[in-house]
Amino acid sequence: MVTAFIMIKANTGEADRLREEIESIEGVESAHIVAGDVDIIAKARVETPAEVKEIAATNIQSIDGVENTQTYIAMD
Repeated sequence: MVTAFIMIKANTGEADRLREEIESIEGVESAHIVAGDVDIIAKARVETPAEVKEIAATNIQSIDGVENTQTYIAMD
């Protein structure tokens, strides 16, 4: 299994709606609104790094209201 954490920067006022949309993506275990440099942190658990790419680069980045993402794959 591959575990990844996806940091998401949202347009102002969009975090609640985006969190719900992100949590509905297959492979996303959870999404949390946070304080700091990013607005949402999502946790994904999938079989391959290619699936992480599909979630972050294709699914999340295509949602209207997402400004930017950064993805970190867990090493343990």
